[in-house]
Amino acid sequence: MIHGVGVDLVSIKRVEKLISKNKSKFLSRCFTEHEIEYSYRYSDPSSRLAARFAAKEAVMKSLGFGWRDINWKDIEIKGGGKPSVNFLNKALAKLGKNKFQVYLSISHEEGSAVAFAIAEKK
Repeated sequence: MIHGVGVDLVSIKRVEKLISKNKSKFLSRCFTEHEIEYSYRYSDPSSRLAARFAAKEAVMKSLGFGWRDINWKDIEIKGGGKPSVNFLNKALAKLGKNKFQVYLSISHEEGSAVAFAIAEKK
């Protein structure tokens, strides 16, 4: 049964500005080590980070939560091929293990990153 859907659009330029303004604060607040390592394997990590940021927001919306309810780093977006979601810490405690399946689509192109999520309650 579908629990909810979420979509989010992020400006890659905005992410570039956040990285240039205070890289360590932004990265450590919003992304897991895996997400950072994955994104920095590419010549333009900001597009990958923007896509993951959009995905986290879309996942939160699909679950009916906001960033005040679940920390950014409690949702990990796995990449390289079909994207998937790992719930960690506070998100895992709130949602319980294996109660939700999230289907995720991510894209980035010329200045924007978009993500669409569907949360299915098992």
